[in-house]
Amino acid sequence: MIRLQNVTKTYHLNGRRKTVADNITQVFPSGASVALLGRNGAGKSSMLQMISGEMLPTSGKIFSTGSISWPVGFAGSFHPDLTGVQNTRFVARIYGLDTDEVIDFVSDFADLGDHFFLPFRTYSSGMRARLAFGVSMAIPFDTYLIDEVTAVGDANFRKKSNEVLHARLANSGAIVVSHSMPTLNEICDSGAVLENGHLTFYSDLDEAIAHHMRNMNQR
Repeated sequence: MIRLQNVTKTYHLNGRRKTVADNITQVFPSGASVALLGRNGAGKSSMLQMISGEMLPTSGKIFSTGSISWPVGFAGSFHPDLTGVQNTRFVARIYGLDTDEVIDFVSDFADLGDHFFLPFRTYSSGMRARLAFGVSMAIPFDTYLIDEVTAVGDANFRKKSNEVLHARLANSGAIVVSHSMPTLNEICDSGAVLENGHLTFYSDLDEAIAHHMRNMNQR
């Protein structure tokens, strides 16, 4: 369970003020796979970052039971001068997992070859995404935060990513940001719409999508 209590997030840029979360109080149920819907710039990624703890709200609090992932595929916390395998080992140790098992999983999944043993700063954007997704999937979480990550890589990698993700979600919940309605229909059972700083939760995914489409058509 993830509970937002009076959560507000406001940005100030070039003398302008933008509020992407306006005193939101909402519960994301345990074990649910929730589609987080909203137009570009609505604040969906900011919401995931606040739930993960990567970003603090301007005001309000976020409570949770169980473990929550960082936004799946996020590579910003990897040390650029460490190799892929060293970064993987470091994350495994943080979570108290068997480092050899995690390294074996990531090595097989990301399929980076010799690059796995080279500094992270030498990686292309696609290689960084593959390593980041592999490490994300190697760690068992009660709730996964997913932000369009399965769109990276070629068709074979996307297929492999979807298969691993489905396996993880068999025993975990998720909050998923994606512009692909087929993807959301495939992996989500409920939805929440973020619009003008307000969040509306629907236990029925179709109702959430219908609300989102009405917002898009009113642009």
